[in-house]
Amino acid sequence: MDVDGKRRLPLQQPVPGRPRWQGRSSRRRTARRTAGLLLSACLCFIAYAQWRQLPHSPSSVPPAGSDITVHGLSVKRLQDDLATCSALRKKPQDPIGLGRKKNSRYIDGHAPTLVKNATVWVGEPKEGTDPEAARNGKGYGWIRSDVYLEYGLIKKVEAAIDLSSVASDTIVFDARGRPLTAGIIDMHSHAGVGSLPSLWGNEDTNEMSANISPFVRSIDALHPGDPQIQVIKSGGVTTSLVLPGSGNNMGGEAYVIKHAVGKADGRNETSAADLLADPDRNWRYMKMACGENAKRVYGRPGEAGPMSRMGESWDFRHAFEQATKVVREQDDWCDAAAAHGVYNHRSYLPQELRWESLGALLRGQVHLNTHCYTISDLEAFIDHTNEFKFKLRAFHHAHQTFLVPEILKRAYGGDPPASALFADNMYYKAEANVASEFAGKMLWDSGLTPIYVSDNPVLNAQHVLFEAAKAYKYGLPYHAALASVTAAPAERLGFGQRLGKIKPGYDADIVVWDSDPLSVGAAPVQVWIDGTAQFEDPVELDKPSVELIVPDQDLGHLPGEPVQADEVVFTGVTHVLLDETSVDRKIGAKGIAVVFSKGQLTCLGDCQDELQAATKSNTPVIQLKDGYLTESFTAFGSKIGLNAIDAEDDTDDGPNPNTFVRAEDGLVLDNKKTNASYTYGVTKAISAPSFRGGFSHHGTSVGFLTGAKTVVGQDAVFASDVSAHYTFDTSVKQDGTPSISAAVGSLRRKLLEAHASLSSDETTKDVHSESAFLQKVVNGSLPLVITVHSADTIGALIKVKKAVDKVTKASIRLVILGGAESWLVAEELAAAKVGVVLAPLQSYAVSWDQRRALTGAPLTNGTAVDKLLEAGVVTAIGLEEDWLVRDLGLLAGIVYRNGGGKVDEKGALDLVSGNIYKLLGLKQPGSKSGHFVISEGSPLDIGSRVKAVGGGTGQVTMFAK
Repeated sequence: MDVDGKRRLPLQQPVPGRPRWQGRSSRRRTARRTAGLLLSACLCFIAYAQWRQLPHSPSSVPPAGSDITVHGLSVKRLQDDLATCSALRKKPQDPIGLGRKKNSRYIDGHAPTLVKNATVWVGEPKEGTDPEAARNGKGYGWIRSDVYLEYGLIKKVEAAIDLSSVASDTIVFDARGRPLTAGIIDMHSHAGVGSLPSLWGNEDTNEMSANISPFVRSIDALHPGDPQIQVIKSGGVTTSLVLPGSGNNMGGEAYVIKHAVGKADGRNETSAADLLADPDRNWRYMKMACGENAKRVYGRPGEAGPMSRMGESWDFRHAFEQATKVVREQDDWCDAAAAHGVYNHRSYLPQELRWESLGALLRGQVHLNTHCYTISDLEAFIDHTNEFKFKLRAFHHAHQTFLVPEILKRAYGGDPPASALFADNMYYKAEANVASEFAGKMLWDSGLTPIYVSDNPVLNAQHVLFEAAKAYKYGLPYHAALASVTAAPAERLGFGQRLGKIKPGYDADIVVWDSDPLSVGAAPVQVWIDGTAQFEDPVELDKPSVELIVPDQDLGHLPGEPVQADEVVFTGVTHVLLDETSVDRKIGAKGIAVVFSKGQLTCLGDCQDELQAATKSNTPVIQLKDGYLTESFTAFGSKIGLNAIDAEDDTDDGPNPNTFVRAEDGLVLDNKKTNASYTYGVTKAISAPSFRGGFSHHGTSVGFLTGAKTVVGQDAVFASDVSAHYTFDTSVKQDGTPSISAAVGSLRRKLLEAHASLSSDETTKDVHSESAFLQKVVNGSLPLVITVHSADTIGALIKVKKAVDKVTKASIRLVILGGAESWLVAEELAAAKVGVVLAPLQSYAVSWDQRRALTGAPLTNGTAVDKLLEAGVVTAIGLEEDWLVRDLGLLAGIVYRNGGGKVDEKGALDLVSGNIYKLLGLKQPGSKSGHFVISEGSPLDIGSRVKAVGGGTGQVTMFAK
């Protein structure tokens, strides 16, 4: 024992008789044995630890009835995880059409329908047509057929279906030879998530809390009661892809819906789930976006990003990498479970809801659509598809895809994405400034797929078919234009065997049209969704017998560079629609000659002497096919001349909320907007300064020539101060004007003060001041143009006019610009001699003060223009957005085609020319001033093409094919 009471081991002593070196060897052997034992123990421990990590062995299966494994995990959850492995690895297929007995959306009790005597566009070429020839249009055409709908499916498409061969309760609809197509499909819409009229409380298009939000879902914000859903359907649109917005690089999941809502539309309930086009949810959908949106919304130096496209690409790649890690971990877990069972797993299946939808994309279960404009965005995103190996169905907006078809063909999976486009909506931001109305044709020629969309409410999806019609006008083959809103989006959405064609086995979503669907003003007579008629008593327009478009191959020849000439002769002019000519407009089919010299019309008729002289002098003689000579058009109410790119402040004159200014002082010419205007026969524009941006005005407008190169050019400005402009829409309620009533009261006071100053012989020293211009307003020498939509505010302005007129003993020349609800006070406008410039022509409930806009057939009997013309209101067509300069003739054509004879061709053209000057009390620069348009085909029709323009410059500009 030691002093502390603890036993000590005795010291080792040498064994007697053994040499000391032998003792040392023994100690070595003992040390080796000890080390060996330790090594064995370590190896055993490692083996045990590895055994603990091995998958379940049969002995690890929990006893029967046990809820918990030997590792403390839930048996049920592990079984659920194993089932999830199967779901994760499921490869979706496009759902079949043929072979179904009924549509899964069909509701029992709905009677079959037999559409008799239809002219049917099947949507594909005749069987046996060579694919390359079919791409060029061979094998496509209209056929005369009956179509039988039963159980929500197209059951028969035959020349003459006998009533005895169908169900006894079948409803018979006589199409009377009119065109029948598949329902229109809009592949880019925000209907239901951005409900109209637009109110903050209903706005759910973008989840702005994070740039990367693939986990949010548009269905969770989808409002079935959005009135716009019914408006969209009235344009023959039966199906839409409802996307989250483009504020985020990764915006979230999208859903395909059909526009049948609630019991009124033949459904059992009013719910988002009941809107789904595919209740079985074979495919999922997702929205992403490239470019300026995300960096504008999220970029804050030092705080948040992305700030640049470089930052965006990092955000994309980082998100894809996170999802890739989750996918790999899941695959490892599922592989082990498949090989050894799940019961010896020490963890559950890795799952992270944040990356679940993105993981599904990487697994090929999601159809991705991406908003991308520019070449850099397109190329970067194509690189992402190859780095992370996912497919892309379409680029949306895609304004520059026509420039880089080979980049699109590099996309992962060997299937180039389609381009979901507008026909001619451009200039609204820098990304859209590099655009072409001929993009669809050029993409098609490159072997790619153009699809036309609305981005509702950016464009009213009711008229998405009009985008396809314009694409045909700009050179896309007729069959491809129809496919761009039917078969092509159906295929890209994964519904190529169910939607977009008129064939047995396809969903019974069909439309009968009152005219060729690609003609100007085409409207549905009836719409069926899942075989059920959607309109109980649809309004049918009074139109002559249907004339189907004969596809014009010449439209596929893109115009060459413009050529200017001092002398030119046109022959084959069959229609002369000028204000200043006495030539009989009933010209024979052969046509007459038209001669121009130094920009002036010098001969109209036989013109034999001029023709002979032209032959001797090598003057161009151009033979026209159905030539039209008309007045040139005038753009009114737009920002043309004051803005080059809408969203770029550096290209804009700027807002003037607190200062009354003159547009002439901010005029800038020779840009894409003015040049496009001139190219499409809009040789004159009357533009007013902006109030707060967009379609708002404050100051005096200027009349100028779109063909002028500088503001000091000869006759660049034909009227310096055309009219005084104010804005009384919802944007007026800011800063020092808290209410509409305050704005109306302020205007009344200013007008009365202007009259008082005139009565007291007070002379305003600044002749360009607001008070000086208002003095001209009250004495009737300067028109007063108010931008306003609300019928009630228009009514208040009529009262202001009456009150001021009573005091001044004169009459203010008041003009309403906008006028969505002006039809409600048409009689009062006519009585007060107040004119209206409709902008847009076809209004819809974008804002609260447009909520009572008339949408036209088949929902309403006419639109605002019809009601105004019936009441005798002098009416014109204006532009609420600058890109519409290309469409002025077609907009006038809608009035002509759908007006039931209210206006003739000349009267329709006056809506975009003469009537504007009549409203403003201004002399129109007409053909005697060298302003005219020569076109092949009526400028009111979709197949017309501008051939020459005179813009008051002393020369004729010609556009050759």
